[in-house]
Amino acid sequence: MSNIRRNKSGQFSDDSPGERLRQRPRRSIQRRSLDFNNVNLRLAGVWLVLGMSSLGLLLRLIWLQIVDAPRLQAKAQQQQSINKRPFVPRRTIVDRANNQLAIDRPSYTLYAHPRKFSEVLRGRGLPKNGKQVAVTPQDMAQRLAPILDLTVPELAQKFQRRQTGVFIASGLSEDVRNRIVALKLDGLDVTQGELDYTRFYPQENLVAEYLGYLDWERKPQAGVELSQSSLLERKIARYQLTKTGGNRGVLLPDRVTPDFLHTDDLQLKLTVDLRLQRAAKEALRLKMEEWNARRGTVIVMDADTGALRALVIAPTYDPNHYARDVREYGKIVGDLQAPKLLQNAAVSDVYEPGSTFKPIAVAIALENGIITPQTTVKDSGLITIGQDSIRNADKKGNGTVDIAQILQRSSNIGMVKIMQRLKPKVYYDWLQRIGLGQKFGIDLPLEGRGKLLSREEFVASPIYPANMAFGQGFSLTPIQMVTLIGSIANGGKLVTPHVVEGLYDSEGIRKDKPTLPQPSQIFSPKNAQAVLEMMESVVTSGSGERAKIPGYRIAGKTGTSQKAVVGGYKQDDKKITSFVGILPVDGQRRYVVFAAIDEPKGKEKAFGSNVAAPIVKSVMESLISIDGIPPSNPAEIDRARSSTPPTATPTKPQPPDR
Repeated sequence: MSNIRRNKSGQFSDDSPGERLRQRPRRSIQRRSLDFNNVNLRLAGVWLVLGMSSLGLLLRLIWLQIVDAPRLQAKAQQQQSINKRPFVPRRTIVDRANNQLAIDRPSYTLYAHPRKFSEVLRGRGLPKNGKQVAVTPQDMAQRLAPILDLTVPELAQKFQRRQTGVFIASGLSEDVRNRIVALKLDGLDVTQGELDYTRFYPQENLVAEYLGYLDWERKPQAGVELSQSSLLERKIARYQLTKTGGNRGVLLPDRVTPDFLHTDDLQLKLTVDLRLQRAAKEALRLKMEEWNARRGTVIVMDADTGALRALVIAPTYDPNHYARDVREYGKIVGDLQAPKLLQNAAVSDVYEPGSTFKPIAVAIALENGIITPQTTVKDSGLITIGQDSIRNADKKGNGTVDIAQILQRSSNIGMVKIMQRLKPKVYYDWLQRIGLGQKFGIDLPLEGRGKLLSREEFVASPIYPANMAFGQGFSLTPIQMVTLIGSIANGGKLVTPHVVEGLYDSEGIRKDKPTLPQPSQIFSPKNAQAVLEMMESVVTSGSGERAKIPGYRIAGKTGTSQKAVVGGYKQDDKKITSFVGILPVDGQRRYVVFAAIDEPKGKEKAFGSNVAAPIVKSVMESLISIDGIPPSNPAEIDRARSSTPPTATPTKPQPPDR
């Protein structure tokens, strides 16, 4: 068949296969040339991309491995490490006989889930595994309230906040936790976390004056808990631990150092004697109830060292429940006055000492040579200084008296005439030398500084030196008064009062001892002894006879000072009665015992002789028994025991004191 065909233009063409083969090579060669060029371009582009990528990757690796490596290593270490300071309980506080006063113990937190409140009932007619029944929030509140020391309405209100995860209470003891668990109620979650520790005071309110307390955030607020916080907190360093990757980050135990949880066994020992503290507390309580007093203070100090063997303040609080006690006292004295009423008045509050300061003034006079123990003055019962008149407390004169009799009868006139012989500037220098208007450095917080007139004021008017001769016109704290009398007892040295003995380990070895200032010699031993013997005559035949103990030599001095009110005026019905004693006069170790009663109210007039002196006597009797202090005159004890107590004989009237 012919392949010659006419095309559209009317011309004839050969469309045979041969003809087509002859024409194809020319067109294929051209197409192949173009395809080859395109492939080369594509390959070049691919290689270029691969090269650039490799170069970028290489540069990135160089950047990560060399340039940015320190930052990345630090970031990885931060992600895989945790800095942690483990919680370590606060050190224990003990008394001088190692009785525990303050300890840290695990505590628990209670959460409630009201929607899950239920219990399982068991008994006859019920399934073997019991029957689950719902418990109403009101019923749950009634069961929990007695355990948590909360009211039913308080708990019921808490349960209404939400259906789950209701915080109820924290700081719960092991005993409370066990009682809650024993209820076998569902919907209660008692947990114990890492920081769930409570400061517990086993002696309750017995030694709150020493200890202070921690608030709910475990921050110290008073006492040695505050002043000695650096000794009570164990020094535990922060540890860097490694954890696994991921969100949970489990700690790797093989990376923890062996001493990670190491704690010391040190405990802080105080100078307090619990037996003496308890005896002083009871003696003060009985006398305050008898006289319906506002406040009271008892202090027992070792005169040679300044260590406080007992420190009692009434009213006081339980460190375990400070907020509760403040609320209770607030109902009586008002919410603003309650915290002040419960503070450590022996350390913080200042008062005019009255006649208990007279032995110190006598010692100053002896040191300056203006008197001797044999000096006499005439006491007419009244003396006029400028436009002011000074009288004895009983408004009577004592005639011609020597220095010992001035103290025995607590003569204001005699003291004024003695100190008038001393130049006011010299007198003022001595008042500063013995520390008036200054802090004495006790290791308890918030020590009061006391008040003393300026030198210009003191020298400007003779009434000021006259008033200070019998303990008025200035103020100090009870602790400072005890320390000054201690200088009479120990041979003239002014020591630093303190309550901290030091840090001891479990074997009784002291590891850390507070550094106390060296005692300063303010009076000569000779003059201190002379004043001590005069003070002894106050107990044997003066206003302090109610502090007498058969067989023992006791020195002392009564004091009654009127409290200043608004405007500086004084009122007879607002007094502070006090007595300070020294036991024993002839002992190698002597103790100062102080008692003060604030605003006593009774059927008879209140003085230091009939209010405070009996307290000191009672405390001294306990001290004699506890320390085994031998009597100076055993025969006198035997006579006192064999004689019949003069119950029917009226008590000998005691001379008043100021």
